[in-house]
Amino acid sequence: MPQAKVHIIGAGLAGLAAALRLADGSRRVALYEAAPQAGGRCRSYFDSALDMPIDNGNHLLLSGNRAALSFLREIGAEDQLKGPGSAEFSFVDLASNERWVLRPNDGPIPWWILQPRRRVPGTRPRDYLSILGLLRASKGISLKAAMPCCGPVYQRLWRPFFLAALNTAPEEGAASLAAAILRETLAKGGKACRPLIAANGLSEAFVTPALRRLKTKGVEVAFERRLSTLEFEDRRVAALGFGSERIEVAAGDCVILAVPATVSASLLPGLTTPLAYRAIVNGHFKIAPPPHCPPILGVIRGTIEWLFAFPDRLSVTISAADRLIDLPREELAARIWSDVARAIQIAQPLPAWQIIKEKRATFAATVEDEALRPQTRTEFANLLLAGDWTATGLPATIEGAVRSGFVAADVVLRGA
Repeated sequence: MPQAKVHIIGAGLAGLAAALRLADGSRRVALYEAAPQAGGRCRSYFDSALDMPIDNGNHLLLSGNRAALSFLREIGAEDQLKGPGSAEFSFVDLASNERWVLRPNDGPIPWWILQPRRRVPGTRPRDYLSILGLLRASKGISLKAAMPCCGPVYQRLWRPFFLAALNTAPEEGAASLAAAILRETLAKGGKACRPLIAANGLSEAFVTPALRRLKTKGVEVAFERRLSTLEFEDRRVAALGFGSERIEVAAGDCVILAVPATVSASLLPGLTTPLAYRAIVNGHFKIAPPPHCPPILGVIRGTIEWLFAFPDRLSVTISAADRLIDLPREELAARIWSDVARAIQIAQPLPAWQIIKEKRATFAATVEDEALRPQTRTEFANLLLAGDWTATGLPATIEGAVRSGFVAADVVLRGA
């Protein structure tokens, strides 16, 4: 009897994670990708304007992102993430020019809030208790209904933290998603919220070693293979259509659809998916950071929100950036650079730059759209879904994408 086969559509992080977990020899794995490269939104490319490789988006991970770190261990790339030895986050307020470093202690009992030099300036220990309402919040309410969205702790800690995680104005974000992030990271103490970045690029951390590991297990990606149709018979996928090519899905075979929500909805009429999306703007500037520049800097009351210092460039991320998406790139680069120069206190003219706009970067992490995220299993017996837009319980993050791939693979391994 031939060995069962799993067809994985999409070689983003969700698809790669599913393939890695399934490539144990008990099943054949076929991995298809519409693009010429793997990684989806999490990849690097050579930018001709800067004459250097850059990431298509800046991604910050935390040491509590257990699925993402497990993925990196599996592919032998855990050393690609760099960060401080303990949890610390540098901030600057561009309106007041105040600077501080947030230093949570390692353990879950947050005694760090008792020490003024470790907490947000101008705050008292009892101000941090406002987060308890979020941790106790019931499903289906917004963050602003669960906790006060005002005051220095909110503006200087919770708002930038949740804005980066949700890619949605925190006030309108789903309390359940914000609470899930908090429980897995900061609520566990500093050991779970050390900031980590892919110092050598996202592809070097997540994509290239994953492809290499899959190849050693006999799995290679079929690139430029765009799925155009799914054929169904007796409530199961019977065939895959790639243009003029038709691939039969035999009895006992499974299909994991690990493609964006809009693509999944076009292939599966009637599939419920999030409807609203939020933009992200990333800026890259070809200039070596000054020696005093921290590796990661949070920026309060500016256009930019997070500044990343790489050896050969400075990069910024602006979340929930719909307000900026239609601005001319030249105007946007000048505005962003003005903030960067002030944040790191340098007087330099605008260097070579690149602006990357993603209009539909992630689904809107609102209560309404959270309710529209589908489960891994579908109404078809041999069809599963994966992707950061599925019901992972997390916002659209690297952690959510990897976790969704692992979950889909585990369903197959249990005998979907």
